[in-house]
Amino acid sequence: MATPKPGKPVRGSKTGQPIMALFDLLGRSWAMGIIWHLYRGPSTFRKLQEYCESISPTTLNKRLKELTESHLIERSIDGYVLTEQGKELFELLSPLGKWAKTWANNYTSK
Repeated sequence: MATPKPGKPVRGSKTGQPIMALFDLLGRSWAMGIIWHLYRGPSTFRKLQEYCESISPTTLNKRLKELTESHLIERSIDGYVLTEQGKELFELLSPLGKWAKTWANNYTSK
């Protein structure tokens, strides 16, 4: 499966609307987890694999390639790191993560 790109067909959009391309990318297994982990700082392939618990090396390689092609992460001498765009994305998603925790607590308490 190719890396989702705006302007190309993606899941949910035949025309590749940018938001749908982003949702397609972030909806792939462990993509968000990798971004969340890298926000704390650089990480090696092995540390990412430990963090992602059940991820296969093949899947981790695919996610790293897709996130790199999307300019959200890059390799450094310390391992993988978020780009400025990746950090901005995390900061935009962080409030959504907090909202989701509140939603989950309300959802499970009813």
